[in-house]
Amino acid sequence: MLSTEGVYRALIEAAPDAIIGVDDVGIIKLVNAQTERLFGYPRAELLGASVDILVPDAARHVHPLRRATYSNNPQPRPMGAGMELAGRRRDGSEFPAEISLSVISTDKGMLYSAAVRDVSERIEAQAERERLRADAQRERLESRLHQSQRLESLGQLAGGVAHDFNNLLGAILNYATFVADELDSRAESDASLVTMRDDVAQIRRCAERGAELTRQLLTFGRREIVQPQILNINDVVRSVQQLLRRTIGEHVELSTVLSPNVEPVTVDPGQLEQVLVNLAINARDAMASGGTLIIDTQMVDVDEVYAQRHPGMSPGRFTQLRVNDNGVGMTADVIEHAFEPFFTTKPKGEGTGLGLATVYGILSQAGGFVNVYSEVGRGTTVQTLWPVTTSEVSADLGGPPVAFDGGGESVLVVEDEAAMRDVTSRILTSHGYQVVVAASGHEALAMVSDSNLHVDVLLTDVIMPQMLGKEVAERLTAMRPALRTLFMSGYAQPILASQGTLDPGVALLEKPFTTEGLLAKVRQVLDVPGGALAADGAVSP
Repeated sequence: MLSTEGVYRALIEAAPDAIIGVDDVGIIKLVNAQTERLFGYPRAELLGASVDILVPDAARHVHPLRRATYSNNPQPRPMGAGMELAGRRRDGSEFPAEISLSVISTDKGMLYSAAVRDVSERIEAQAERERLRADAQRERLESRLHQSQRLESLGQLAGGVAHDFNNLLGAILNYATFVADELDSRAESDASLVTMRDDVAQIRRCAERGAELTRQLLTFGRREIVQPQILNINDVVRSVQQLLRRTIGEHVELSTVLSPNVEPVTVDPGQLEQVLVNLAINARDAMASGGTLIIDTQMVDVDEVYAQRHPGMSPGRFTQLRVNDNGVGMTADVIEHAFEPFFTTKPKGEGTGLGLATVYGILSQAGGFVNVYSEVGRGTTVQTLWPVTTSEVSADLGGPPVAFDGGGESVLVVEDEAAMRDVTSRILTSHGYQVVVAASGHEALAMVSDSNLHVDVLLTDVIMPQMLGKEVAERLTAMRPALRTLFMSGYAQPILASQGTLDPGVALLEKPFTTEGLLAKVRQVLDVPGGALAADGAVSP
């Protein structure tokens, strides 16, 4: 049976840390087996030597002072006390170490004990974790960059075809409307025209769907003209609740939890509505057997730590809008591709794959962020963050005027596409306006140079050969300062917008337009006193 001293020595020998005992002048009096293994010295060479031989060269000159300081106030110091320490092996190599200190009273005086632990593996593991974390962060950033580049390329493609495509759609939509109006009046007395009328209605619906697809392409490619207002997100949610209820159907319950303390944001209200509708449709499709759709708002402060965990995000104060469903959820792989254009998990013909891509484009253009959280079988939450503004909420403009028809005012239509020129003229003429048309900017200038021609409103396409619509407007208003101007375009962004936002004082009618849209916009420009209606509802001088 071992004596107490024998037990003590056995414990020291079995300890996983190197244990070294030194006297008050730093002479080694005690070492264990792990000390020999860690430092590479045989026990006989260590005993009686100065402990300084185990201290790295760079710290050896200050070690006696540190030892003396500890001797004067020998308090136990545990492992991992936050000090960066190191040990020196017999071969001169060094290793990072944690060292605990204590003092033992013996019959031969005080013995200072140091337990030394090599933490090389721990530091290497920590460095590896940091490297892996950095690699993962870099991969996420590269993924976002590649996604952004793909959106940019597709946005450029969409912008390249949008002008001509929207002109074609505008002509199809409005000519179909002319035919439908005629068939409506005749179908009452001729039942054989009912099928034809329904066919024309299908043509209109296809044209409208094509226009929506083009608009979505421009939106997520950040090529769409936006007309931002300072607004309260809660107001927009309330205004579209009925639309959302009709969209999601009776099998899905809609619930809203709106914080009364949300701060105003600057955003195009139409785009915010589009975000809500797109997310609601996605949620509805994920709850085919029914469920609950919850829309909530609240304020969020994003700090540096949170922003670093979400590539592309910046710290700041945001109004948060979340859309949550308890549907089928998404796998991690689906989430990774969720914002890519044309990516969809829906059956062929049931989804374009542009919904979340459009949401991403809108948030990016507004300076906000979007994140998706989802678990298979537990539902999905889409978080959108909108940067707050310190300005006041914009006054309600009350929507378009009720009376659309003209009262004999004269409109000069400048449009290089013959079909669009014709439908625009026919709509305006049939609703009480006097219309003169020009196929180019030069032709319009020649017409207005005739002082006998009276013109109240210039309605000009933006992108035309030889002379762009903006130059046409500038030169004509120089000749006729009282002339009101309304631009129309299927892709006006490169000409009229700063950072995708409609310039102040500019009124724009986007193609393809409907009869109601055209009449409302012309009436709006005419009825604002003193000048054209600006994007924020102000009046330009």
